[in-house]
Amino acid sequence: MTTDASSSPLDVEIGALTGGSAELKSYAGQVVLVVNVASKCGLTPQYTGLEKLHERYAERGFTVLGVPCNQFLGQEPGSAEEIAEFCSATYGVTFPMTEKVDVNGDGRHPLYERLVGVADAEGHSGDIRWNFEKFLIGRDGTVVARFSPQTEPEDAALVGAVEKALG
Repeated sequence: MTTDASSSPLDVEIGALTGGSAELKSYAGQVVLVVNVASKCGLTPQYTGLEKLHERYAERGFTVLGVPCNQFLGQEPGSAEEIAEFCSATYGVTFPMTEKVDVNGDGRHPLYERLVGVADAEGHSGDIRWNFEKFLIGRDGTVVARFSPQTEPEDAALVGAVEKALG
């Protein structure tokens, strides 16, 4: 495994929310939407749309991957158990979730080191701006699109990018 930023984000080791490894390599050949999530954010209702997107395309080799982060006004303060319970009970989330990580700063997780260089449609690259920023990883393991936190999961551009990546 290489550690430079040009390597696939799926080559990174990251823990699963419930313990053990999230086994990102197991998603090789699939399309993955990586989203930094938070339970106490104004954008938290996006969990509903993310779950619908996950369910709609799962049979075609697609998954949403939620990455809890507490770097934005402390909006993900809970323990792994609290996060899992909230997502399941409140939004019926079935897509995989990783351990809580930092997405910006000196402690930025290597997963995000490999994501933040990609620009969104407005040209923004670099630091994550807020909860629910989205990165679409294609079947070949490269990042094919980035979407702002305000882009809803049902947005036509996001859905179109997923469908294109699925082929």
